[in-house]
Amino acid sequence: MKKKKKSFWIILGIGAFVIFLLILTSTVLNVGANLARINKYVEYGFYALVLVLVYIFILNPLRVILFAPTISVETVLDEKTRKTRRNYRKVAKNIIEQDMIDQIDKEAIKNSLNQHDKLLEELNRVFDKSIKKELNKIIIKNAKTVLVSTAVSQNGRLDMLMVMSVNLKMIKELVLKCGFRPSYANLGKLSVNVFGTALIAEGLENLDISDILPQSATSMLAEIPLIKPIMSSIVQGISNALLTIRIGIVARKYLFADTKIVSKNQIRIEAFKESVKMLPVVIKESMKSFPSRIGALFKTKNVEENY
Repeated sequence: MKKKKKSFWIILGIGAFVIFLLILTSTVLNVGANLARINKYVEYGFYALVLVLVYIFILNPLRVILFAPTISVETVLDEKTRKTRRNYRKVAKNIIEQDMIDQIDKEAIKNSLNQHDKLLEELNRVFDKSIKKELNKIIIKNAKTVLVSTAVSQNGRLDMLMVMSVNLKMIKELVLKCGFRPSYANLGKLSVNVFGTALIAEGLENLDISDILPQSATSMLAEIPLIKPIMSSIVQGISNALLTIRIGIVARKYLFADTKIVSKNQIRIEAFKESVKMLPVVIKESMKSFPSRIGALFKTKNVEENY
């Protein structure tokens, strides 16, 4: 039964990726058809550029993720086989090489390499002390990219592609930092989450700030030129950033699950709580990037209103 459940998530993850590729192909062909009216070589050049970008932002991150070794600390907590011990040593050596911890912790791990129980204890300790912070920095950085990009972008389909590529890049960076990936079943779950987030990003383009704020606040905003569309864009960006943070935290927990987390429901609950706590940091850092981009947004809106 457990094996069937794993196969289900793997198939579902593959299906989500195939659907995304179909949506991407449809979008590219539509743009290419419009460019063909200008010149057929412009169309061919566009297709070549898309292929390069798809490899860089989608296929290459997937390659890195899929071909990384898989070691889930949570799934082998109580196992004491020779393979498990070898996997733990592999994790420990990678952590030391990545310079994610200070010299004292490195020495503690080195001294525990041949003592399975002690090594597990040291890995859990340094994860809570240092490694989690490093992984959270990666999550915050990518969430900031999603917030700023989707807030400035005025195209739902572009938002979808942006969220998809940034989330894949984030998972790739988390995998590279740790040196191993989640199981294929958990990757399937992550794929569904990433695809769902990308679809939400496209749907948020139609978000109207009036649907969120009270009527009195909406009336006040209406008196300020262009403030409503800007506020709507910022809310879109924040919503997409929150979803990206959640995916990053779930991926982190699949890699180094806290020992107290024992079920997927608890993982989801803990991921949501952490994402809400992390969101203000992402918003604060993202606001530093907004001034120059807000000017571009004003120009875009002015051009649209002239037509």
